[in-house]
Formats: sequence, C-alpha cells, structure tokens
Amino acid sequence: MNYKPLRVIISGGGTGGHIFPAVSIANKLKEVNPDTDILFVGAEGKMEMEKVPAAGYKIVGLPILGLQRQPTFSNLVNDLKVPFKLLQSVRKAGKVIDSFKPDIAVGVGGYASAPLLWQATRKKIPALIQEQNGFAGLTNKILGKNVGKICVAYEGMEKFFPADKIILSGNPIRSDIVPACPAMVEEGMEYYKLDRSLYHIFIVGGSLGSGTLNRSMKKWISDGCPGGEGVEIIWQCGKYYKAGVDAFMEEAAKAGKPVANIHWYDFIGRMDLAYAVADVVISRSGASTVSELCAAHKAAIFVPSPNVAEDHQTHNAMALVNKGAAMIVKDSEAEEKLLPTALALVRDDEKVLALERNIAPLALADAAGTIVDEVYKLLGYEK
Repeated sequence: MNYKPLRVIISGGGTGGHIFPAVSIANKLKEVNPDTDILFVGAEGKMEMEKVPAAGYKIVGLPILGLQRQPTFSNLVNDLKVPFKLLQSVRKAGKVIDSFKPDIAVGVGGYASAPLLWQATRKKIPALIQEQNGFAGLTNKILGKNVGKICVAYEGMEKFFPADKIILSGNPIRSDIVPACPAMVEEGMEYYKLDRSLYHIFIVGGSLGSGTLNRSMKKWISDGCPGGEGVEIIWQCGKYYKAGVDAFMEEAAKAGKPVANIHWYDFIGRMDLAYAVADVVISRSGASTVSELCAAHKAAIFVPSPNVAEDHQTHNAMALVNKGAAMIVKDSEAEEKLLPTALALVRDDEKVLALERNIAPLALADAAGTIVDEVYKLLGYEK
C-alpha cells in the first residue's frame, strides 16, 4: 500500500462507545505515515472534547444535540432545540471542511458525525464510515447511502447498507487485549492479589459503572453470597457508584457476610490482566467490549443495557449467543439470575472451554489496520 501523507477528518461521538475506535483509527493513520494531519469533529460538551485532546489530537466541537429517550420536561425542552442546533452544526461543519480541506472524511457513528459526513459527501469529498454494532445506528444508516465504504464488525449488515460497500473489518480495540499466556495470568494474579487456587469472575460495568450489575452483586451479597465458595470476584463498580459500594461493603462485612474474596474497584486500569485472570466475564454488550472479549477468547455472560438506541446491545450479544460463543441474561432478570448463572458456569469447565473455543474465531485482528487500508484504497492508493 502507498501510505502517502493525508489530511483526514474523523467525526463522531456524543457517546463514549464511538471515541476509542476513532482514536485507534487515528493512531493507525499516524503509524503508517506520521506526516498525516488529523482533525477530529465531535459534539460540544461531550466526553470526546476531553478524551481526544488527551490522546494528542485536535478537535472541533459542533453544537449538535441528540434526542432524549426519557419524556421529561427538561428533555422536551432539549428536543425542541435539536433542529436549530442541527442547522448550526451543518453550517459549522461546512466551514470546518472548507478550512481544513481534507482528503477524506471518516465517520465513526453517533449523532455528532451526521453534519460533518453530510457536508463532506455534498462537497464530493471521499467518505468512509465505521459501524461498530450489529444493528446499525440511525446516523450511519442515513449516511451509508452516500459514502464510499462502510466498515462493519458483524456479518449480515447487508440489511442496513449496500452490500457492495461493506467491508468486514471488526472494531478497533486496544492492542494489549490478546489471549492470555501463562505469564500474563501470573502477572494478573500478582497485580490483583488473587488466590490462584480459586475460580475467578470479572464483572465490568464500563468506566461509569452499571447500576444493574451493581444491584445484582449487592443482592447476592445481601443474601449471603450463596454458591460463592471457591470463587474470587473482581468487581468494577464504576466511579459514580464507588462511594455507595464502599459503604455497602463495609456494612456487609460488619454483618458477617462472606465478602473476603470480593475485590471492588471504581476503574480497571489493566483490563488486559483482568481479562487474563478471569475464567468468566460478566459485562454489558457494547461494541468495543464485545470485540475485546472476542480478542481475549473469554467465556462471557452479557447483560445488554436497555438504555441504548435501537437496543443495539442486545443485537451485539445475540450475534455471539446464536453461535454458541456467549451467554445472555436480560437486564430485567439480572438481580435474580445473573450471579447464580455465573457461578454455575465458572464451575463448568467443559462449558467454559466451549464458549472460549467458539468466541475465538469471531475476533478480527487489526481492525484499525483494515480500516486504514480501506481509506487509502478509497483514495486510489492501492498497490
């Protein structure tokens, strides 16, 4: 591939799940040619305005707003502003394009990408989008008609996009998420101060935490941790919930609950090691997390969040469940069923091995590299 220096706009955000793939694509673009100039475009006030500069890239914010799912008065007021903010964002996106003069625009989904990609295609600038989920978001479904290529993470996306534009690339993930070797497992045991003789369950609710997963853990602990003998748990409860979990765990210990083998954290800095030591992972089924679990070859129980557009987390989870590569527990049933299901699974070595064996082929290596190659192909730089 002829990796000439490019001028690239990467647009997307409004929600956290779009930011890491975007930064991963940018990093790969800079890796293949350090002279490539990259500008991000996101939504004002959203986390990309902090996370992208922290990753070393410039970003411009658009005043765009997303529609709110809950019918409260403040949300209604917000929704009334949406059309006006959209028009402002479209105008600003056009000015950004005229000023930056990109060779190509890359969209990673979320409402923040709509004005930029619409203006780019209108101005005849080559464009590519990356759809992370197994059920395409509204923004990408609309944009897919006009862009040159659509990189996807799941099979069967022809029901959302023109088949001749689709590239099965996978989702860009952190490069340190790999199948665990014995040295990684040993390092993880030391890092998290775990007992090697026990089974291990890793519960991860995302950087902000998951109320459902936390409530499920609290109920199980309140019930006396039934079935927890011989099992050690790493519980990532999230920054927002940490103080409440601290207080709960203190009271549980005073009440004589068997909590010695539960290790809880607001944030997991070494996800690679947490995956490495886990026999079973309990998680939401956001696109990046699903891709990481495929790459790590882990037995997983998904609890899809019901609070996302188009219920895409259920679609993500079912893409694996239907292939015997994961299990699923409904959000509404998690408090009663999640821990009993996980405790039964972790002791079923044969079932764990089957899940690991079935999830492994679903990992798509170097998704960012595939996407970058498609960027260059779209610009006519093939060998």
